[in-house]
Amino acid sequence: MFLYNVTLILEDAAAEEWLQWMQDVHIPEVMATGLFVSNRLLKVVDSPNEGVTYCAQYVVETLDNYNKYQEIFAPALQAELNERFKNRFVAYRSLMEFVA
Repeated sequence: MFLYNVTLILEDAAAEEWLQWMQDVHIPEVMATGLFVSNRLLKVVDSPNEGVTYCAQYVVETLDNYNKYQEIFAPALQAELNERFKNRFVAYRSLMEFVA
């Protein structure tokens, strides 16, 4: 099992709109791909960064499913994020493997 983590640092003025969009649109679209088994959205409370920091996390069972998501679905979904919130966020993506 793997955890796909997307950490976003948003401008304060964009945070509320982004959160609503994530909950209503983006996360449901990601989950509709059928490649992830669960997800969660977290707010970082002790971030050293300016703005508001969130982590969107998605659990995927296999690397094949993760790679399929990255090849087929991620480009369009990330483009939508970039277009809607252009110049109002920074994102960091990582893939982690469950070890225990």
